[in-house]
Amino acid sequence: MTQYKIIIVENDEDEQFFMNESFRKSELFDVIVLLNNGNALMDWLQTNPGNLPDLILSDLNMPGKNGYDIIAEVKENPALAHIPVIITSTSSTKTFIDRCLALGAADYLVKPETFIDYGPYIENLHRIVHNRIAVK
Repeated sequence: MTQYKIIIVENDEDEQFFMNESFRKSELFDVIVLLNNGNALMDWLQTNPGNLPDLILSDLNMPGKNGYDIIAEVKENPALAHIPVIITSTSSTKTFIDRCLALGAADYLVKPETFIDYGPYIENLHRIVHNRIAVK
């Protein structure tokens, strides 16, 4: 099974811990780095142009640059525009989802209800990446 390089952007420390543990354990993704907001992401991408991910998974609501900002900045940068950005949030509000997709997000996934239930979420994300992104 294909393993994809991923950057995770999440500001909640507990969620970071469970996401990191679950993603690494799944062996479906290689977590390059875990960052706490869009400012840190953009800095990291600028200083690591030789280690770009296959995918950016970002929380929507964060201090500093949020998910909307990340989508816009990645899509506006020719060196990064090819990297799919998938937004994740606890909210399933249609207007949030529609705005993310209109800005250019590859997809929008609702987070599991509990931190420790990332197994099915990760498997679904892998299917999305493989079917919608990697096969292009």
